[in-house]
Amino acid sequence: MTMFKKNKIVKALFMSGLLTAGSIAGTALAAVSESEAAKLGQELTWVGAEKAANADGSIPAWDGGIKNLTEGTDPFAGEQPLFTITAQNMAQYKDKLSAGQIALFEKYPDTYKMPVYQSHRTAYFPQKVYDLAKKNAIQTELAEGGNGLVNFDETIPFAIPQNGLEVIWNHITRYRGGSVERTMAVAPVHQNGDFTTYRIQDKLVWPHYLTDGYKEDKDSNMLFYFTMKVLAPARLTGNVLLVHETLNQVKEARKSWVYNAGQRRVRRAPQVSYDGPGFAADGQRTSDNFDMFNGAPDKYDWKLIGKQEMYIPYNAFKLASKDLTYKDILMPGHLNPENTRYELHRVWVIEADLKDGERHIYAKRRMYIDEDSWQAAVVDHYDGRGELWRVAEAHKVQYKSGDAPWYAMETLHDLQSGRYLTTGMTNEESVGLDFGIKAKHSDFTPAAIRREGKR
Repeated sequence: MTMFKKNKIVKALFMSGLLTAGSIAGTALAAVSESEAAKLGQELTWVGAEKAANADGSIPAWDGGIKNLTEGTDPFAGEQPLFTITAQNMAQYKDKLSAGQIALFEKYPDTYKMPVYQSHRTAYFPQKVYDLAKKNAIQTELAEGGNGLVNFDETIPFAIPQNGLEVIWNHITRYRGGSVERTMAVAPVHQNGDFTTYRIQDKLVWPHYLTDGYKEDKDSNMLFYFTMKVLAPARLTGNVLLVHETLNQVKEARKSWVYNAGQRRVRRAPQVSYDGPGFAADGQRTSDNFDMFNGAPDKYDWKLIGKQEMYIPYNAFKLASKDLTYKDILMPGHLNPENTRYELHRVWVIEADLKDGERHIYAKRRMYIDEDSWQAAVVDHYDGRGELWRVAEAHKVQYKSGDAPWYAMETLHDLQSGRYLTTGMTNEESVGLDFGIKAKHSDFTPAAIRREGKR
């Protein structure tokens, strides 16, 4: 049997659900053919979304994304909702909602609402990303049980995905501006609406964007470098997290360190992964909840359910507005629906089931990934009893200065406790996101975070 035929059979088994990520150890899955990759930029967008509108036009055709964007403004400020989904009319829309979204209506029937607006496909990337997506589509393969990438270059390995693992790898590796510094607020919100904000400064830099250049010996298995520093409250000020995010974390585990300002010491932090407690999150998220999902996918079997149309948070320019305060946004149980915006978009649906013998507080995750940006939009999390536990949403915004989609904020709702966590708010911050920052390898060392924590 030729390798080409073998890989076609492996992919077919993946799509049918007869083969899972856990059963392909040592097997590499072939990239798509050049003729299939030729669809990119034609019937598919350059990153693999369906270019055409849906049947009734409620999802428009992609025409290149929003280019006439002025940073810090809402290009759709004059629009009014087409309709609003409430607990009372939710049944009409259940086929376009996740189980977690439905659960939020049921838990907060008097206050939780989804204002649904006209859909706009605003996502776009630099030309370099489009070129890389096509290049990777032809050459990049899954390897080692799906926990690594072969012949991968920087971003979007599988613009034409064949299975659930390829979809989640697109989310993990998606383009986020190359290098960016963000000053943001994290707010754990109690059941009664009270909250305390943690002010955070984080930096995210792909090795290709370091000023001292990509170094094969350091960067060949490196996805990105990341730091997170606490600016407030005072009891945590100066604590710093450093992460070297490896591309294959089974072959070479994520490297992480924490500088504790009180002890004035740097320690290795192996717990910063999987379901270890999230940094500066008041115990309300796991490490791999950050960015909706991050890190190695090896604890789960990933299944591609398919694609569907769904109401997801989108074009959340109002939610990102500097005219709003955190008190304007946060209310008991959920965000103030006067400031949210939902649109109908196509999403990839994947399901992650915990492998036999593995341990994680989430036994199942059902994820909905936006086709235009490869960002996770909604994630439903189930506990070990199979009960729906936490619901995450990411409120997408396109940033002109970075030519990249990102989030106005993420939310993670605990359906059992009635608490929720917001991450990424920049409304009261003077800068917010700063794309194109200058950084070098020496900025991402244990010695560097010790210096940073003492500042």
